[in-house]
Amino acid sequence: MTLYPWRGEFTVGSETSQVAIDTLASRLDFPKEKVAIWGQHKTENLGIEKIMANVISNPNIRYLIICGEEVRGHRSGDSLIALHANGIDGNGRIIGAKGAVPYIENLPPEAITRFREQVEIIDMIGTTDLDKVLEKAGELASRPREPFGEPIIIEFVEREKGSQMKSFEGKIALHKDLVVDPYLEVEELALEAGS
Repeated sequence: MTLYPWRGEFTVGSETSQVAIDTLASRLDFPKEKVAIWGQHKTENLGIEKIMANVISNPNIRYLIICGEEVRGHRSGDSLIALHANGIDGNGRIIGAKGAVPYIENLPPEAITRFREQVEIIDMIGTTDLDKVLEKAGELASRPREPFGEPIIIEFVEREKGSQMKSFEGKIALHKDLVVDPYLEVEELALEAGS
């Protein structure tokens, strides 16, 4: 079995632990024997997709603690909580998410459903005290659950350098001279004469 097939900023702990931890923008380290996987999560789109794909690859994970400091603008923790509570709309947008670009594009609906059913989310956003997070992880570990069926492995498909992912209509103007597409590729605007 290939656990955690999508690369990211995470550390692997105990394969049998029922607790995963998302530390958002904060760097926290946990005892490997107490946590299945933990790491940072900075974006409200691909970052969430990576978390979902990796969590459903290990059916032992039944709890996901979201802690640490939120990433300004992205609101990645808020977006993950909204996805778990509300799912996505017909355009792939996370319902109720406050992040800048909360779209899920690279996972099938079955993977999203599985994630939402497999784990319970524990909202500790803003908590950076390692002892408090470990206390909560210990409390969750004392409430064991059966593994959630068989693993679901979704391989991450690397895109060739320079290839475009599916994009949305329009771009977002951050400044009169800058435009950002939904994947945060910045380009300069051609200035028109007289502007």
